[in-house]
Amino acid sequence: MTLSNILVFIALGVFFRLLRHGRWRKQLVFAASILAVYWLQPAMPVRYLDFWLPTLTLFLAVFGWAITSVPQERLNKTNIFTFVFIFLLILLIGFTRYLEVENVIIVSRPPETEQIIFALIAFTFVTTVLVYCGRTGRFITFTAIAIILMIFIILKYSPLTVVAGSAVRRFMQQDPALASVNDLRWLGFSYIAFRLFHTLRDRQLGKLPSVDLQEYMIYMVFFPTLTAGPIDRLERFIRDLRQSLPLSIDDFVFSGKRLAIGLFKKFVLADTLAIIAINPLNVGQVKTAGWMWVLLYAYAFQIYLDFSGYTDIALGIGKLLGFDLPENFNKPYLKSNLAHFWNNWHITLTQWFRTYYFNPLVRFLRRSERHFSPTIVVLFSQFSTMLLIGLWHGISWNFVLWGGWHGLGLFIHNRWAEWSKPRLLFLEDSSFLKKVYTALGILITFHFVALGWVWFALPQVSQSLTVYSVLFGVR
Repeated sequence: MTLSNILVFIALGVFFRLLRHGRWRKQLVFAASILAVYWLQPAMPVRYLDFWLPTLTLFLAVFGWAITSVPQERLNKTNIFTFVFIFLLILLIGFTRYLEVENVIIVSRPPETEQIIFALIAFTFVTTVLVYCGRTGRFITFTAIAIILMIFIILKYSPLTVVAGSAVRRFMQQDPALASVNDLRWLGFSYIAFRLFHTLRDRQLGKLPSVDLQEYMIYMVFFPTLTAGPIDRLERFIRDLRQSLPLSIDDFVFSGKRLAIGLFKKFVLADTLAIIAINPLNVGQVKTAGWMWVLLYAYAFQIYLDFSGYTDIALGIGKLLGFDLPENFNKPYLKSNLAHFWNNWHITLTQWFRTYYFNPLVRFLRRSERHFSPTIVVLFSQFSTMLLIGLWHGISWNFVLWGGWHGLGLFIHNRWAEWSKPRLLFLEDSSFLKKVYTALGILITFHFVALGWVWFALPQVSQSLTVYSVLFGVR
């Protein structure tokens, strides 16, 4: 989000919350979130994709609701009205191609009206089929998960992204030879995918609350969290959505504080540090260990301030709208071990993987007939979880190594904690020694995390190895 986007969202938050009638607040948040999907989508080099990708986001969200909703409630008046509203709003955005003013909602001109109508008819047909399927079985659910996963892999694996971009360019009658990884920058898809996985899986487990189409769509594309999270849970989000409380002084103070902190973190501190932080251009110009450490520290704080700044902004806008969004950061660089770091860094992502991957995997391995040892269970579970978190950021060797770095670090910490726990009981008798031990843990943990950012920040393994060699004076 740009600064202008954020300022508009703040104004909308204040206006919506001041409305006395709660029903209108819900309707306006719904409409604003739908429009934001288009408005926030960046310009695309492929013709019309800045219209089609946001439209596909809405299509996927509607399909997700059709699969996870209670069959008996799908065809009530509220859901039909919401579906028609989405249909007409997409069509209305398409009609902006006939206006002389550019950049009304999307950056470029929308596609031909006939193409939009054809897509909406196909969208209506698929939705109708899913709605009339009644009780959607495991096949449809697993098929939906597989499709989302396939899209995710295409977007995150550069060679496949280029191939897909080439195919789309050819379809749009553009030169396929110009295809690049920038052709398919689908705004917010990573977070949309997590929400879809969450609702699909919880429906399978019978834990998903009953929501109507409008509520589901607001959850999926809620505009403060669309680009950078946090990853909320439907049952928690719906509680805030369904209550309409007046904007109190405490709410206003909290929101103002978080917005001021977030804006300062992102647009003052993080953007300033980005000038000297690790990147392919900067590391190629630095030849001494001292300056390379400066770049490393700058990147460690820049990525924290940038990401946590966006979270502060999302929480501030959310509070204006009456939503207590979950925290995503809790002083992660001040934690004394790697496990505590990951419990306080991108908290909602960590919780998501713990709920839907780590815990089920641990239960499976412990119940396996092969009787894996606790050490093997811990190693495989932690290592594979961190690999997946790395791959979520991008399917490349650098992200694999970053995930493996943290997976191995967590395993070493786990073994150290088991070994040292009975041997360090004497620390409890000395507050001074305990503080020293904690401070040492914070220092080691911070530097382990900071060194790991080298893999994360650079696109090539060779570049990362060069940075390590300069940091430790090998070359």
